[in-house]
Amino acid sequence: MSAACDGGKGGAAPEAPPWRHRAAWVIDVDYSRPLVAQTRREGEPYERGQPEIDPKGMRVFVGSSDRGLYALSAGSGEILWRFETLGVVQGAPLYDPGEDVVYFGSNDGALYKLRADSGRLLWRLMTNAEVARRPVLNGDVLYAANANDTLIAVHRDTGKILWTQHRTPAMGMEVAGYSGPLLSGGRIYMGFSDGTATAFDAASGDEVWQPVDLAAEAEQSLGDIPTYLDVDTTPVATRIAAGDVVIFGSYEGGVFALEAETGLQVWAHTGVLGVSDFELWEQPATVREDARYDARRLLLVATGTTGLWALDPENGREVWRRDLPTGGVSRPLPIAGAVLVNATRMGTFLLSPIDGSLIDGIHFADGAYSTPAVYGTRAFVLSNNGTFMGLTVRPPRPSALGQAQAPGQAALP
Repeated sequence: MSAACDGGKGGAAPEAPPWRHRAAWVIDVDYSRPLVAQTRREGEPYERGQPEIDPKGMRVFVGSSDRGLYALSAGSGEILWRFETLGVVQGAPLYDPGEDVVYFGSNDGALYKLRADSGRLLWRLMTNAEVARRPVLNGDVLYAANANDTLIAVHRDTGKILWTQHRTPAMGMEVAGYSGPLLSGGRIYMGFSDGTATAFDAASGDEVWQPVDLAAEAEQSLGDIPTYLDVDTTPVATRIAAGDVVIFGSYEGGVFALEAETGLQVWAHTGVLGVSDFELWEQPATVREDARYDARRLLLVATGTTGLWALDPENGREVWRRDLPTGGVSRPLPIAGAVLVNATRMGTFLLSPIDGSLIDGIHFADGAYSTPAVYGTRAFVLSNNGTFMGLTVRPPRPSALGQAQAPGQAALP
């Protein structure tokens, strides 16, 4: 990839986003500032912490390899406070505007709740394994998963455990990472390192499916026992013509859509190997003076081995696939009708969701491993060398897009 646009050819077309044919340089860098203390960094030479945005308070929260969670001004990148843990903070925090608090996990094995205005600790819960996935909040209950294949339900006020579910981790090799919890329809859905996908009642923690063995599907398609059994991508839920489904990714088995109610398989694409993250991209119908754009949906699948895929969520069929630079890309996030990804060894890039073609990009010497955060036309990125950046994506005629700013979203400064 290079920081250039391949979309300068031809005129408007019904299949293209309204601004795909704009010249390059649609990503502006609003500011860039060193954030992570280099002398205190631990582990791999990557920053995995995903920023979390508080749009009303105009703040951004992000973890780091120097064992801290930072709160920054969204407008300037100024550090507002920093909270120190005993391990690297490499997951995505969860901001709750109702209480003005932040929940997050650390590699020290603990789950934390802090005041968002000051960073003051409200409670700390030891889970006995790293917590790197974004927790989920529903009413008075917080759900979190740790690297020991344990799902934990916690009371938001006290930090007391309400229930847990644990599966024995797979014997042998595992891919780094694990599934986070998905809350949908009163159930928690999650994948495990032994190759299974499971659903639990959100209130009681009772198992409501028999665990679905996606590793067995991988064995059937490969003709051999897979080296990596992991189902370590946080699932996504959607409704298709066949009903409500939950989509899981097996590292060596592919992508599977299972009935949300029963866990029965609806479709599978076993050719999508090395799954690392999902995003469901949706484009509403848009009418402009020069063209009409039909509503459409794509399941965007980031992998570390077979590229970036777009699948039809109705049936799992491939719509397009693009090769990626070594190291792969982060979860692709919708922004102003396009998608934004971080490339592990290169930088930040803006892609067309229609065919995966490159619109624009910014190259970083050390790349960017973590998933960016987006809101409206603003984006926030933490590079692998610990630099925090605020970006703006500049589509032409945002009012004609219908997507540059979601309903109810105010623009950040």
